[in-house]
Amino acid sequence: MKVEVRLEDLGDDKAEEGTLSFWYFDEGEKVEEGADLVEIVTDKATFNVTAPASGKLVEATAKEGHAVKPGDLLGIVETGE
Repeated sequence: MKVEVRLEDLGDDKAEEGTLSFWYFDEGEKVEEGADLVEIVTDKATFNVTAPASGKLVEATAKEGHAVKPGDLLGIVETGE
């Protein structure tokens, strides 16, 4: 089953967008549910988006250095179910 990784919100500062700083995993690598997947930076805060499920990161749709907004698709995790 494919599980979408989306940016839910941008924390307490309520910024309208942030920058995807870097991916902790490369496409094809196994990830565990709850593991940090990406770092997002806004003008007021830095935070991580975690894996919604255990499996393999099959696609990193958002690229490092690019702006992302709440609701944007960041990547896809394949659970194997």
